[in-house]
Amino acid sequence: MTALVALLALPLAGALAAVVLPQGVVRGMVPALCAAMLAAAAALVAGMSAEGPTRLPLGGWAPPVGIALEADGLAAAMIAMTVLVMTAAALAARHALDPAAAGARAAFGFWPLMLLLWAALNAVFVSRDLFNLYVGLELLSLASVGLVAIGGKAEALAAAMRYMLFALAGSLLYLAGVVLVYAAHGTLDMGLLAARSPAGTDALALALMTSGLMAKTALFPFHVWLPPAHGSAPAPASAMLSALVPKASFLILLRLWFEVMPDRAADGALVLMAALGTAAVIWGSLQALVQTRLKLLVAYSTVAQIGYLLLVFPLAGGASAETPWSGGAWTGAVFIALAHGLAKAAMFLAVGQWMGMTGTDRLDGMRGLATAMPMTAFAFALAAMTLVGLPPSGGFTGKYLLMTSAFAAGQWIWALVLAGGGLLAAAYLYRPLATLFARADAPGAALPPARAMQAVPLGLAGAAIALGIASDAPFEILSIGRPAAAEAGP
Repeated sequence: MTALVALLALPLAGALAAVVLPQGVVRGMVPALCAAMLAAAAALVAGMSAEGPTRLPLGGWAPPVGIALEADGLAAAMIAMTVLVMTAAALAARHALDPAAAGARAAFGFWPLMLLLWAALNAVFVSRDLFNLYVGLELLSLASVGLVAIGGKAEALAAAMRYMLFALAGSLLYLAGVVLVYAAHGTLDMGLLAARSPAGTDALALALMTSGLMAKTALFPFHVWLPPAHGSAPAPASAMLSALVPKASFLILLRLWFEVMPDRAADGALVLMAALGTAAVIWGSLQALVQTRLKLLVAYSTVAQIGYLLLVFPLAGGASAETPWSGGAWTGAVFIALAHGLAKAAMFLAVGQWMGMTGTDRLDGMRGLATAMPMTAFAFALAAMTLVGLPPSGGFTGKYLLMTSAFAAGQWIWALVLAGGGLLAAAYLYRPLATLFARADAPGAALPPARAMQAVPLGLAGAAIALGIASDAPFEILSIGRPAAAEAGP
């Protein structure tokens, strides 16, 4: 319980301190705060493994009078992935967002926004109240928009404005659904709603909340804000925005459809969600194939990778919840989310280091960089393995579980999507890898970053590979407090 409180309070207190303390003090404080968050996340996972889900009624008042926070296996896995990505982004930002290089505004604004983002993510992961989730999503969106616009360039400001409009529309749709739920049931606690008597407005409420969350997740066709936003932000911010922010709204989707209202999971709605995911895989991959800027290529890859997550709904939701393959599908989707977060953050941090050396993110300006920065190039290659779904990565484990579930269910079309998406990912990631490992041109004047900095994205990419190699521990964590659909499977 102490670890759960620390995971929420430390980043919020750090954000407030980052506003009032001198920049030198803040930059020195951040590594210590990251170490404390790593310790708190480890303590939460260890305590939960020994005693089960951790539940904390705020103020001692139980729902429906009060609000309860709860860390189950899904929340703990997301918190663990988040602390790794945030720590890596913070280490990269101490170098990339130095006031002399990035400007005073970016150097000052990044730290409070980053820490607010961290606090909002953890709050969403452990909240069990629909309105509390709305508050967490709003804080998440505000911090994300600020990180996109922090550079102050016209392109970044336009991308931030578009992001804000989509986030606002998504918030209004979600809030409208929450109002309908409260009007029908008089409570917003997920545990109490799961035991509710069905109401006629439940289907509409679920549709509204799902539409709003899809806009925030950047699922096709609501994805148009994501590539310019992630492509315009500083590389450490892009790493957080791409790896973490879409996972928060996806986690809420999982909770709504598998824990709160599984009885409203009509087969047609589930297939529609998977069809939108399929469109995201195809469209995002085709767009990534034609990009000439590496940051935009990686951003469109995020659109495609998000699409895989939606395949879980017809394989583990609705009538499939009682079948032997549903547990594998649910766990596979979470594995893909975790592996994508680690790999995509590694990619954006690697691109940031190359931009610092070459001054551009254009592919034709990065020829032969593997010679000067072999560790960073190797990190990018490992991350690419994860996104393609090659063994022994965590991406392979997730896709394998989803694919075997699709064949077991007789829904082979989703297995084709997984296989075809992997081939498309191999095609668009081959281009930057071929450029990086090509014969080097004459070396430029800029020096590569220190080996310790190059090790940061390599550590994240290695963690994505380790997720597949040592998959037993994540499996055990995810089994704690999992929904009935995940219990039915292996």
